Amino acid sequence: MSRRKKHAAHANHERWLVSYADFITLLFAFFVVLYASSQVDNKKVAQIAAAIQGGFQHMGVFSGTAASPSVGAESGSAPSKVPAVLPGPDLARAINDLSGKEHAAGGAGGTGVSPSEIKRELEEALGKELREHHLDLRLTPGGLVVSLREVGFFDSGNAALLPQAEPTLAHVASALRERNFEVRVEGHTDDVPIHNSSYRSNWDLSTARATEVVNMLVSKYNFNPERISVGGYAQYRPIASNDSEEGRRKNRRIDLVIVSNSAPSP
Repeated sequence: MSRRKKHAAHANHERWLVSYADFITLLFAFFVVLYASSQVDNKKVAQIAAAIQGGFQHMGVFSGTAASPSVGAESGSAPSKVPAVLPGPDLARAINDLSGKEHAAGGAGGTGVSPSEIKRELEEALGKELREHHLDLRLTPGGLVVSLREVGFFDSGNAALLPQAEPTLAHVASALRERNFEVRVEGHTDDVPIHNSSYRSNWDLSTARATEVVNMLVSKYNFNPERISVGGYAQYRPIASNDSEEGRRKNRRIDLVIVSNSAPSP
């Protein structure tokens, strides 16, 4: 019996077209989704822009108004007029003007008085203490700093406020309390180590002195405890060199930092 000759299977070299077609289809669907998600509802954008413009108009940033599609018509309320949407440059100028007005009205901490104005008030009220170098005033990028020197406020190595320090502290408290500033009370020392029965280190002493001042401000001068904080920095944030007695005397201090979000004015 003769055997049939088997023919070799035909190789299909076009099967890749199936995978290619699937890939193209998926890629097309991907770009369709991207395109659809990039389309913005122009009606909603116009409503948001009109609402922003209405808010600016209510605050008096600009006076011109123009008719716009009524808001709330679907609920049956009377149509209201809102300002026409400003072009980009005009809107930017309006925002800058508004920021300037808020800064002038708010000052530091939103109280309407800037740290530089508080500094002038304290300079007038505490002229005697400033001349006697019992305290110092300085403006920093973080706000106004009222430095209470150790001399006149504390005995060496002690955290109890001296009786003669209370009038000065009362003047400072009266200038700050009504304005409701954020105040951070910081204790500082020189670099001479301390070891006694009350304080193990300058950390303990600086923190105890700052806490004593905070307790006095809150309990006697009715400071808002939610707007006051305390910290002790020992000898690690000096304002003068510890190589001389004069420098060490300046470094032994309590700083009342009136926190500001803006840079100090000249």
